[in-house]
Amino acid sequence: MNYELIQASKAYKDVIQSLMQFYIYDFSEFVHCDVEDNGLFKPYPYLEDYWIEVDQRFPYVIKQADNYIGFVLVRFIESEERNYFSIAEFFIMKRYRKEGIGKTVAKQIFDTHKGHWEVCQLESNKPAQQFWNKVIHEYTQGNFTDRVEGGRRIQDFKTMG
Repeated sequence: MNYELIQASKAYKDVIQSLMQFYIYDFSEFVHCDVEDNGLFKPYPYLEDYWIEVDQRFPYVIKQADNYIGFVLVRFIESEERNYFSIAEFFIMKRYRKEGIGKTVAKQIFDTHKGHWEVCQLESNKPAQQFWNKVIHEYTQGNFTDRVEGGRRIQDFKTMG
């Protein structure tokens, strides 16, 4: 399970944009979205923001050998109630799933961004819920809360650092 997690400079934007097509395709099982007239899914609307709001958005690409195999988009959300990190998008190409890469990458992301976390999944996306519950349970040794709110399952926890 050799992989590299790279904080993505703007030079990686096109790579993430391309991988996003596969991500949206996988996600279309849980939300209604179709390709446009050009045969592609609509571009991810917030991608450019990851290189503008550099204190609140953190893009990563995942490589194995010389192959791109996924990406992670992390947000830092500030509100009057609290500040926390959130996984905005998380994608490992199907061929590389079930190898433990996603779990290891998630834990590396949690270790990189210390503080409060909220990880959300659509209630209809049972595979994502199972993945995140298992990873977060293992990472926090069960020290997290899990709730359903607005059609989403949300895990809340804090990383130490």
